Amino acid sequence: MNSSQLLERNARKYPETEAVVCMGKRTTYKDLDNRVNRFGHALQNEGIQKGSKVALFLPNVEEFIVAYFAVQRIGAIVVPINVKLTTEELTYVLNHSDAEALIAHEMLFETVKPLHSPSLLIKTGEASGNWKAFETLIQNADDEPIHCNLKEDDESTILYTSGTTGNPKGVLFSYRNILTVASMIAVEMEVKPESRVLLMMPLSHSAPLHLFMMAAMYVGATCVLTPTFTPDLLIDSVEKEKTTHFFGAPVAYLLTAGQPRLKDADLTSMKWWIYGGAPLSSNEVNMVQTAFRTDNLVCVYGLTEAGPSGSLLFADEHATKSGSVGRRAPLHTELRIVNEQGEDVRLGEIGEIVLLGEGNMLGYYKNEEATKEAFIGEWLKTGDLAKFDEDGYIWIVDRKKDLIISGGVNIYPKEIEETILGYPGIREVAVVGVPHPEWGETVKAVFASANSVDVDELKAFLQEHLAKYKVPRLYEQVDALPRNASGKILKQPLREGVTVQ
Repeated sequence: MNSSQLLERNARKYPETEAVVCMGKRTTYKDLDNRVNRFGHALQNEGIQKGSKVALFLPNVEEFIVAYFAVQRIGAIVVPINVKLTTEELTYVLNHSDAEALIAHEMLFETVKPLHSPSLLIKTGEASGNWKAFETLIQNADDEPIHCNLKEDDESTILYTSGTTGNPKGVLFSYRNILTVASMIAVEMEVKPESRVLLMMPLSHSAPLHLFMMAAMYVGATCVLTPTFTPDLLIDSVEKEKTTHFFGAPVAYLLTAGQPRLKDADLTSMKWWIYGGAPLSSNEVNMVQTAFRTDNLVCVYGLTEAGPSGSLLFADEHATKSGSVGRRAPLHTELRIVNEQGEDVRLGEIGEIVLLGEGNMLGYYKNEEATKEAFIGEWLKTGDLAKFDEDGYIWIVDRKKDLIISGGVNIYPKEIEETILGYPGIREVAVVGVPHPEWGETVKAVFASANSVDVDELKAFLQEHLAKYKVPRLYEQVDALPRNASGKILKQPLREGVTVQ
């Protein structure tokens, strides 16, 4: 089975069921399959063939889904790209992925306009210069069915990591990898043919794409797309489209929870509110549950390189375990926490989470060394340091690459950052290790605040809550912390050029 065959099957089983709803446009499974055949023929007519890489620079719109399946239907490999990338960042991904075609949205045309490669350039809206028009290509193409006979272990997709510590890496997936995690979500989150899955988080990211879009396609459910996220748009979409499932980053829930109109909104259609990317604290969980009037808030933890997959914290576990990422891996996945020797850690001991399952990537595209480093045998290293509590729940302590070793002592920046965020006025913070001639590293805190912060007072506050060796020695207040296109804080620039004498 491959993704294209899934769509073909749904077009036969559910021809008049809405497959995609986006900005007032409604596309049935029959019509979606037809458009995919036409665009597949159009790509073949332009020289795209089996194994070609085709990049998608598209927000969450119907054209994304058409292009995604059309590329795979002709045996090519799809490369979804984050639409927040700059022209320079986009160029890197296009070159590294060996893309032979780029499909872009007209809303993003200023970013792609300077590009002269790859050789095939397609955009939504009107044709422009070397750019061919997406809809014109479809209208002029044959609608004869294309049957994709690729196997589950054939290459399907390359997703690029956010690149917080260097150039982004291309994560290469097979159809087996993707169908494994899609079926996992369909089972764990009860996605059924009558479900209506709201997709507001970028489909260039693994969780929205592989977990939720593909879970909907796996069972023949409806995908409701919006090109962006706002709290009002979330509320409007749920009310109008009677959606049943939503996945969002914690910030999406926290921003929406603060909207006064939420208390009068009709959210009764929603069966699953799912968040991931970071845990929510117990106070935040209570606020979200109260604002959304739900007792079915679920946390998913996972790694792009694992499909994504990892662990689950269900609604009834939030009362006592908010902040944890759960105590079991989901369907098709196994989870361990191991020490540097690859041995299972003892209760309460900190180690690295490793994952095993058919959702795990084939490897990093054109990077055998990084692929080899990512695995212990068949187990995928997550880079997340964690421990089990006495009830078997998993608590992430920090990212392994962010660990600070000062005077031979392990210091976990996440704990310090959470404490600093408790100081009045500080809205974001990053704690990093910087070189020290005697201790190896010492601790530096870089923070942003609406007001000027007295460092001595901040230090005194931290000394009340943290052991002396954890209290930062260096402090820097900035207007804003550097972030990548995915919104993740870039710590490397904060470490560079700083040495303590």
